[in-house]
Amino acid sequence: MLHKITNLTVRDVRFPTSLEQHGSDAMHTDPDYSAAYVVIDTDCGLKGFGLTFTLGKGTEIVVCAVEALAGLVVGKSLQEIVSDFRGFYRLLTSDSQMRWLGPEKGVTHLATAAVLNAVWDLWARAEGKPLWKLLVDMDPKQIVSCIDFRYITDVLTEDEALDILVKAQKGKQQREDQMLREGYPAYTTSCAWLGYSDQQLKQLCTDALKSGWTKFKVKVGADLEDDIRRCRLIRQMIGANNTLMIDANQRWDVAEAISWVSRLAEFKPLWIEEPTSPDDILGHAAISKALAPLGIGVATGEQCHNRVMFKQFLQASALQFVQIDSCRLGSVNENLAVLLMAHKFQVPVCPHAGGVGLCELVQHLILFDYVCVSGSLSHRMCEYVDHLHEHFTSPVVIHDAHYMPPKDPGYSCEMLESSVQRHQYPEGDVWKLHINK
Repeated sequence: MLHKITNLTVRDVRFPTSLEQHGSDAMHTDPDYSAAYVVIDTDCGLKGFGLTFTLGKGTEIVVCAVEALAGLVVGKSLQEIVSDFRGFYRLLTSDSQMRWLGPEKGVTHLATAAVLNAVWDLWARAEGKPLWKLLVDMDPKQIVSCIDFRYITDVLTEDEALDILVKAQKGKQQREDQMLREGYPAYTTSCAWLGYSDQQLKQLCTDALKSGWTKFKVKVGADLEDDIRRCRLIRQMIGANNTLMIDANQRWDVAEAISWVSRLAEFKPLWIEEPTSPDDILGHAAISKALAPLGIGVATGEQCHNRVMFKQFLQASALQFVQIDSCRLGSVNENLAVLLMAHKFQVPVCPHAGGVGLCELVQHLILFDYVCVSGSLSHRMCEYVDHLHEHFTSPVVIHDAHYMPPKDPGYSCEMLESSVQRHQYPEGDVWKLHINK
């Protein structure tokens, strides 16, 4: 069956998370976790679901961009797309007029991610497999054929990518079996949003420790003395042997980042995340060099535009932890390129997740990375945020602070239709209550 795509719809779905300060950080003080939610229909009745993550205002702009790309998708068959997935990826990202709005960055790339996420979901459903298993079962040559190597061949060629994947075939089955038994290690960001009170923070830490969490991330960057106080509180709560990370969400200039983080070094953070502008590769390199003697790494990537920027971050030794995002980059295709480059540079991948559906999506990518690329769990973990999973038909399963491999076919993107209708902006029932916000 060809699974010809007959229609593509996109909706603006928003959750009023700002009301309780969920997701709050030094730069994003009142986020409403939202998504441009895509559904692809086919002539045989099979559907594909995809999304990209936003923070509320502006989701309508991403929706417009998705609608502008729809004409490149409708009318094609799934077989036609996946038989030349690299070509299809390039078609979406290189329309001779639309690419002026990117290229491969910003709103148009978020829209590309939403569309391609839906295509990958459709493909996995057509094969009756969860996406991670679809990827794991692929021949290395087929994986490589999905990647656009344009602009990155000075760091990673097709032959090098193929060689990495072929070498990782050894022990692959054992690693897959291990993931099915144990799951992939996770860390939590849910305990220490910047807007939370100390009492809330203490309670959440206590609950998390009881549930088996050993790795915790704290939002910093608004006020140094307050950061010192909160980091001391968290470190006392979690103990000396558990892992602490800090995240400034792009708050500082380069010198300020070095000075500020040096003051927090006593709390032994594993990394400082997004210390400065996400576009400042050389700034991150300077911060990495300055903090290395303190044993603090730099992590970034959730707002890194594309594989080309990741290439340069790696070339410049500007990060010690690569944070891919399932909705910022051009879906699975581009994330595959970054996973392979990170492996070549021997930099661990610790994905960004949370938001709406990011945990559901990125779990598939980390499973593939471990089973088929890196073969290592050293310094590797995936972010987990305990928000909004109840709105998905196949929500993440966390057991003993590990992501358990999804079993349902697809990319885990499908939302409950009742949730979509209630939270659709601005006409959903939830927003009729908050429309003056």
